[in-house]
Amino acid sequence: MAVILVTSRSFSDGDLDLVARATHAGHRIMRGPSHHDLAEMRPLLHGADAWIAGTGPVTEEHLAAAPKLRIIARYGVGYEAVDLDAAVARGIPVTNTPGANANAVADHALALILAALRTIPDGDRRVRAGDWSVRRGRELGAATVGIVGFGRIGQGVAKRLSGFGPRILASDPFLPADVVRGAGAEPVDLDELFRTADVITLHAPGGQRLVDADRLAGVRPGTVLVNTARPDLVDEAALASALRDGTLAAHAADTLDGDTAAGDSPLLAADLADRVIVTPHLAAQTTQAVDNMGSVSLDDVIAVLRGDEPAHPVRRIA
Repeated sequence: MAVILVTSRSFSDGDLDLVARATHAGHRIMRGPSHHDLAEMRPLLHGADAWIAGTGPVTEEHLAAAPKLRIIARYGVGYEAVDLDAAVARGIPVTNTPGANANAVADHALALILAALRTIPDGDRRVRAGDWSVRRGRELGAATVGIVGFGRIGQGVAKRLSGFGPRILASDPFLPADVVRGAGAEPVDLDELFRTADVITLHAPGGQRLVDADRLAGVRPGTVLVNTARPDLVDEAALASALRDGTLAAHAADTLDGDTAAGDSPLLAADLADRVIVTPHLAAQTTQAVDNMGSVSLDDVIAVLRGDEPAHPVRRIA
């Protein structure tokens, strides 16, 4: 019986009983902490044959503590927290779950865009305090929306936006212009997108800084910025300054630097509460997305444990 270490909090928490599926395949699920603290993980990794990993780091030190490990299945799309070179050196394939949560995240991005344009959370807070004064919002159909990163999620956002009728721009260095046009957007470079868009929504991979003080200096006054991707894409201090001086009208995010440890984020300052919307990293947390991510990651684990190739490798072992 192989041991599958699971450090994703929502694994098998949807409609599908994935623990039973693993048991039926002859394997045992063992739970571990999502933060991947090495001291807590060492005894768990020592006996693990496979690892369905959450968002915490997967380092050389983690792999050194896992002598039996045969696969790392990232529960989600992003894999920048995994030391791929260390995994390759040890002959351990790394997989992810492309597209499994794309619809959920695209839905959430659209919800945040609308909430920011129409100041919905602030309106709710004011009514509860007895204040029925009106803050005038903006219509989505009258806006130019810029999508940064035009993969499955970015294209899903464009599809959803099309019903509202805005002009849609997209910047993605990896996609040909005809693919971008075919998915309903005008291809532009990143700087032009930031200069032109009224609403900018981020769907690029982490490990890069796309929004800083210099780039914000070139946006249209009153721009709305949405981030359902990764916190390191933005300079939070620069965003706070841009919100205070009116460069940005609003910022809506599903993630902050440090996430649950982000209590001191400049974006959570009391004076910005009417312009900042933050959700607790829940964009991918729908029943359907949880089932999809769990199924895809577990299927790849079971395939490798029976000696087959995984269907969704991030990097094939040479």
